[in-house]
Amino acid sequence: MCDRQDLARWANSEVSRRGFGAMSLAGAAVACAPVQGDAADAVDNALVESVVSFTTPDGTMDGEFFHAGSGTSPGVILWPDIAGIRPAKRQMARRLAEAGYAVLLANPYYRDVAGQQFADFADFAGNGGWDKVTPWRTKFSAATITTDARACADWLMQQAPVAKDRGIGSQGYCMTGSFAVIAPSADAHIRAGASFHGGGLVRAEGPSPHKLLRADARYLIAIAQNDDAKAPGDKTALREAAAGMTAEIEVYPADHGWCVPDSPSYDEMQAERAWSRLLALYREAL
Repeated sequence: MCDRQDLARWANSEVSRRGFGAMSLAGAAVACAPVQGDAADAVDNALVESVVSFTTPDGTMDGEFFHAGSGTSPGVILWPDIAGIRPAKRQMARRLAEAGYAVLLANPYYRDVAGQQFADFADFAGNGGWDKVTPWRTKFSAATITTDARACADWLMQQAPVAKDRGIGSQGYCMTGSFAVIAPSADAHIRAGASFHGGGLVRAEGPSPHKLLRADARYLIAIAQNDDAKAPGDKTALREAAAGMTAEIEVYPADHGWCVPDSPSYDEMQAERAWSRLLALYREAL
């Protein structure tokens, strides 16, 4: 996953602090634009977006909910990366909602703060984001992630736009890749977990996420090439843990953060490839 050295390099790079976020989001806006169709259908299915909150055993979780204006869709929990809820993650949530899902963009830091904390990843990298979130991240463990995933699934299943006869998906990026892997073990409704350049999936101490895979769930674990170079044994451990399960575990020829539009490592070609595999996972599992 990203570390202090990565952040220092990105913050001091020749690309300006606002530059890479703006350029990436401009490209993402085109890629994420809804497909044009019948005007009446477009009005009926216009996305509804709202700020939401609900009670968990540890407090009040907040987030944002994205869904079509009519009908029902399978629910998805979208966990943001280390920089939290921000425009790039909203854009990803909208795109997923346009693809036919009711998406909860959850705030993983709700025990300490609510809502957006950084304008974009450049803001996080250049303005002390690492130090700010470090105490918040100490609250994360297999137990708290399980608690949060279960609470999110319970909330989704109570929402009118969510199809009650379909499963729920969970996807995470960077530090929340482990959230996505753990989530199916938290609630039977969560039938799919997708981790993109996730950190901490294989751990020597404590309940390691790779040991919590659920036999009847489906998984997509997309690993960054530079993360693989740092821990080449992780992919083998993941594959061994997933033996006999439906799991796609692959190292992508892209660096950590490649899926996120405002990341300095954003790789459009490989991001689109990962996105297509995510949609395939959800079509099969949900």
